[in-house]
Amino acid sequence: MESCEKSAPLELESDGKTLESTEQTVVESLEQAEAQAKEPAKAEYAGKSKEELVAALAALIEKPVDEIRDEVNAIKNQFYALRKAEQEVELAEFIEKGNEPAAFAAKPDAEEDKLKDLLNEYKEKKAAQLAAIEAERIANLERKRAILAELSEIAKDVDNVNKFYTKFQQLQQTFKEVGNVPAADDKALWKEYQTVTEQFYDSLKINKQLRDLDFKKNLTAKENLCKEAEALADESDVIVAFKKLQELHDKWREIGPVVKELREDLWKRFKEASSAVNKRHQAFFENRKEKEKENEVAKTAICEEAEAIILAELTTYAKWNDATKQIIDMQERWKTLGFASKKVNNELFARFRKTCDEFFAAKAEFFKRMKDESAENLAKKHRLCERAEALKDSTDWKKTADELTAIQKEWKTIGPVPKKSGDAVWKRFIAACDYFFENKNKNTTNVHQEEHANLKAKKAIVEKIKTIDESLSKDEIKNLLKTLVADYQQIGHVPYKEKDKIYEEYRAALNEAYEKFDIKETRARFESFANSVESMSSDKNKLFKERDRLVRIYEAKKNELKTYENNLGFFNVSSKAGGSVLKEMERRIAKAKEDLISLEKKIDLIDEKL
Repeated sequence: MESCEKSAPLELESDGKTLESTEQTVVESLEQAEAQAKEPAKAEYAGKSKEELVAALAALIEKPVDEIRDEVNAIKNQFYALRKAEQEVELAEFIEKGNEPAAFAAKPDAEEDKLKDLLNEYKEKKAAQLAAIEAERIANLERKRAILAELSEIAKDVDNVNKFYTKFQQLQQTFKEVGNVPAADDKALWKEYQTVTEQFYDSLKINKQLRDLDFKKNLTAKENLCKEAEALADESDVIVAFKKLQELHDKWREIGPVVKELREDLWKRFKEASSAVNKRHQAFFENRKEKEKENEVAKTAICEEAEAIILAELTTYAKWNDATKQIIDMQERWKTLGFASKKVNNELFARFRKTCDEFFAAKAEFFKRMKDESAENLAKKHRLCERAEALKDSTDWKKTADELTAIQKEWKTIGPVPKKSGDAVWKRFIAACDYFFENKNKNTTNVHQEEHANLKAKKAIVEKIKTIDESLSKDEIKNLLKTLVADYQQIGHVPYKEKDKIYEEYRAALNEAYEKFDIKETRARFESFANSVESMSSDKNKLFKERDRLVRIYEAKKNELKTYENNLGFFNVSSKAGGSVLKEMERRIAKAKEDLISLEKKIDLIDEKL
């Protein structure tokens, strides 16, 4: 039963805003949060095939849309989980065939097209339902305004309020039974209703006992609402707490006034409980907004980092592979970031995706072009092999040697070939060259006997290097080694089959002596190498083989240096052990760089002779 007293205006301060002024905004935020939430797949759809899921969706959308939302989301989630698994299998098979992951494109899926059509139909039905609900709310608004007009007329007729008491209550009940109205009109409509109601009851002269009973009933109801609102402070889910608070405010509006003396205190209690919930809710969305801003900044930085890669500068396989690692690292970092604000999240994703697509498209084009060039280079090298093979049995030693030397120089000018074919074509080429030069050496008069004598002399020098008297001074040892190195270089050719073996023994013995007596002989070693190159200058085939050997060592040393530099960042230098390991790693890096410089000089020296 309604009272004749006035209720306090429903105004709740919350960070400078009234409850009613923030209701619409907060509700919209709540709807946004609910829209972004992912519904977990229901167990009843687990294990079903794509065809069964599509069939289930087709049957489901015939039902009212407000009853099937969760099931639609469950079917969609389960379907795309299956679709993702299929695509991962397709990608694995695609890669196993030797294809680049960037070139992968999933096969079209007819069931996915059916699913999308059904989902679009569901969205259209949902939109139609929302339009019908809005139309119904507008109609409800007109009905409530008509009822308010009647209530207002009765409230103004002060002399006859008792006469129309029953009718007034009936109109109140009818007003409450009318459904929802548009959110923009709800507050003003309710205020007008409360004003008319308070005006009527303030002027109504009814039995005191009846009025007190009505006040008591309203007091009990509003005190219970206060308790429920206060209990929401312990609700862990902020969104749920806020939603329940809106329901309590709807109930508060429906309850009539209480005695005037308690009206302000009771409202103050309810308002304070509501403020606590609203502040938590507001803080929740402010924190989420701040996090979205951080994600926006991070995603923008990744976009700029990807866009900073200049594709025109990626001219080698190594540079493309390094850039690919950077792009993949960016993609992994992107996956760890949450949503940015709704208005820019899709734009940032499209921006980053575009940069990645352009990168991998350019990479595919580069690798295709290099593959074509490698194939052409391989064809050129095969043609040189044919020329060398045509000359290998020649006995015109001088002319043929010059021709093969020219072919070897031409070989150097040809670019890279496919890795799987490179060794085979090189072995074919060098076999033809070796065959000719070995025959040439065999047919040189008095060479055989002299080479064996030279081999014996070199072995004697190697033995002297191994048995240096340790009692000698360091300077004496250095002078002795220098003399032995000079003597070794003065000795002529040895048998072809023994030359690599004796040279390795000589170099190993010399290195061991340098290490044993702690002699830094970088320059001496280079001079020794220069003497070796000089002794080989008349044999172009030896020079080519030595150059290839040094190039292989150079590439291996470059990879070793890169490994050291990559590992350098993983050491903990804060500990004593970590500092010791770091110093050793830095020493190795410095040594590797010195070796690279020495190898470059040696290769350049051979190139001068060629």
